[in-house]
Amino acid sequence: MQYTKSMKAYEKARNVIPGGVDSPVRAFKSVGGTPLFIKKGEGAYLVDVDGNRYVDFVQSWGPLIFGHTNKVIEKAVIKAVKKGLSFGAPTKAETKLAESICSLFENIDKIRFVSSGTEAVMSAIRLARGFTCKDDIIKFEGCYHGHSDSLLVQAGSGAVTFGSPSSPGVPADLTKHTLLAKYNDIKSVKKCFENSSNIACVIVEPIAGNMGFVPADASFLEELRSLCDAHGALLIFDEVMSGFRASLKGAQGVYKTVPDLVTFGKVIGGGMPVGAFGGREEIMDKLSPDGPVYQAGTLSGNPVAMAAGLASLEQIIEDETLHVRLEAKAKRLIEGLKAEAQNVGIPLQVGAIGSMFGFFFNDNPVKNFDDALKSDTKRFAAFHQGMLQEGFYFACSQFETSFVCDAMDDEMIDECIEAAAKVFKEMV
Repeated sequence: MQYTKSMKAYEKARNVIPGGVDSPVRAFKSVGGTPLFIKKGEGAYLVDVDGNRYVDFVQSWGPLIFGHTNKVIEKAVIKAVKKGLSFGAPTKAETKLAESICSLFENIDKIRFVSSGTEAVMSAIRLARGFTCKDDIIKFEGCYHGHSDSLLVQAGSGAVTFGSPSSPGVPADLTKHTLLAKYNDIKSVKKCFENSSNIACVIVEPIAGNMGFVPADASFLEELRSLCDAHGALLIFDEVMSGFRASLKGAQGVYKTVPDLVTFGKVIGGGMPVGAFGGREEIMDKLSPDGPVYQAGTLSGNPVAMAAGLASLEQIIEDETLHVRLEAKAKRLIEGLKAEAQNVGIPLQVGAIGSMFGFFFNDNPVKNFDDALKSDTKRFAAFHQGMLQEGFYFACSQFETSFVCDAMDDEMIDECIEAAAKVFKEMV
């Protein structure tokens, strides 16, 4: 495949956009080559500006559970656009989408819409602090919850420590309230609680998607729940990525653990920028205008995004076999990839839940970020570049999750496995 037009577009973009992209991973720094500039999406496919066509396993990083240009969502968006793009005032669509989400979760009495996953998580943590009257939070190495200051942290010199900034521009005075623990390691969480009596919440991706695809152990989540209850802290599930993707009820449909607050995004926007956070009435009523915890946004609950979210969610709810089909496709793909890798002696760790899947070029199973970092990123880069040439677009980092969509069929999956077999042989 030729990427001449993408190369020219990238060079032009670099003149006016930092790094030529509006989100760092899009720059292809970890996989090499030129970032693809996309012209359009068609169902399971992406088409770049050079006219190359790819089966898309990124799906805009998760929201497009029905693929690109879904007709039902498209129709709903066009109808909404004709009435106005934004009002900065309430609409009935917000209430309808809120009712739909709340009806699915016993632990969500009320929900507040925002414009992004980052905003949802930032607001949920502020609410947790306001509700508990505590300042510290616990997060896990390798879990990404957006780019707000208190969450851009890295580990210090100790095994368990208060975080220090992982990005210039983030004051240490903010990250000092963030404690870091190891994913799937309850002992590290217990040490955090021993180090601080001021913990407002524990925030976790129950199915981690930003260190690669790494599900939590069921016992780990159960013990998190017990620790939070014992210490008067709230448990927050970050389901911006897994919500309605892992199952109809996200990770809560996979695990038994019930969090106090949940953050959503991706799917409930149907491709539009939407985030949300919800929980029990007693917690949510602390939000302004009912309570003292302030949160606001002009574009929160805007009518076009609400229309897209409703159209997406209604289709998900109506199709009782959707997630069964999606998981079957994801498992067909990863099992095929693993078999072909093994045929040529390449170690590959794989996993899938619902429409989410991932794989690591790693000798051993991956349970946390330390394990993930032992993966062969050069081998992943070679695989990524090879699969692009074969017409398959995977997440452009070893440490990202990929997705299947309902527009994909078994023939596409089998063609991908066949192409991977060819690429694996070239990598040996």
